[in-house]
Amino acid sequence: MPDDHPSPNENAPKPSFLQTLMSAMGAAIGVQRSEVRARDFQSGSPLPFILAGLIVTVLFITILLSVVYWII
Repeated sequence: MPDDHPSPNENAPKPSFLQTLMSAMGAAIGVQRSEVRARDFQSGSPLPFILAGLIVTVLFITILLSVVYWII
């Protein structure tokens, strides 16, 4: 049975913060290529993805509040 989550590869380049942020935005709306997902799982540390997820969440809430205040 193939492993869905490959082990971290020390030689694989780590994604930049912009790539991490784009990955978090793609995950937030539910679309992401399998190559990007595989790269994310090989990066090793979850901390950049947690920070990117928090940034995307705060940005989403800010946009929603701005739209609501603009309409009202």
